[in-house]
Amino acid sequence: MKVQGAVALVTGANRGLGEQFVRALFDAGAAKVYAGARDPAKVSVPDAVPIPVDITDHASVLAAAEQAGDVNLLVNNAGSTTRANILTAELDAFRTEFETHVLGTLAMSRAFAPVLGSNGGGAIVNVLSVLSWLAIPRSAGYAAAKSAEWSITNALRVALAEQGTQVTALHVSYLATEMAAAVTGPKSDPATVARATLDAVAAGAHEVLADDVTRQVRGALSGDLETLYPQLHGGEALV
Repeated sequence: MKVQGAVALVTGANRGLGEQFVRALFDAGAAKVYAGARDPAKVSVPDAVPIPVDITDHASVLAAAEQAGDVNLLVNNAGSTTRANILTAELDAFRTEFETHVLGTLAMSRAFAPVLGSNGGGAIVNVLSVLSWLAIPRSAGYAAAKSAEWSITNALRVALAEQGTQVTALHVSYLATEMAAAVTGPKSDPATVARATLDAVAAGAHEVLADDVTRQVRGALSGDLETLYPQLHGGEALV
C-alpha cells in the first residue's frame, strides 16, 4: 500500500509508539492522520486530527468509524499492560488484557473493515509483540493476550484479502517508552520502529520483526521447547 497520500487513523496516539506512528506518517507524506486517544486533548502532534476513541468501548469505536470515513490505513496501536503474573494476579487483570488487546483490536478492525473496503482496500497494522510467541510468568496476561491477538491478526489477514485490505503485524520486544520504563535491558527507538513498519506496509509485507530478540524468538518457533524456554534446564530466559 502507498503510504504517501494516505488517510490514517492511529489508536493510542497521544504518547509512545502511537505518537511516533503519527509523526512518521506525516514524514512519509500522509494526507491526513487521525490521532485516536481516550482523551484527545492529550494529542500533541501538530496537524493531527484528534479523535476520541476507547477501543474497549464499542460505542466509541463505532463513533470513530463514522467520523473517520475517509481512512484507508488503520494502525491498531492502543494497549496497556497490567503485568498480570500467572500465579498471583487477579483474574480481572487477565480480562483487562484480553478486552484491550484482543477484543479491542477486533472491534476496531471490524468497524473499519467496510470503511477500508469502500476506500480501495487499504491496510491495517496491528501492533503485537515478541510475547505473541513467548510467555513469561511475570507478565503472563499480556503475553496471552498478544498471542491471541496474533491469531486474530492472521484470521483478519485471510478474511480481508478478498476486499484488497493488507494486514501487517508488527512484532517488537522492549521499546524506549513509558510502558517499559522499568526495564533495564536493550530497548528499540519507537520512532525507528514506526518508520520501519510504514516502510514494510509500503512494500506489502505481512510481518515486521523489529529487533534481534524478536527475530531470534520467531526463528525458534519450529525448534524444541527448550530453545524458547532455556530456564527449564537452568538457563537464562530470552526475555
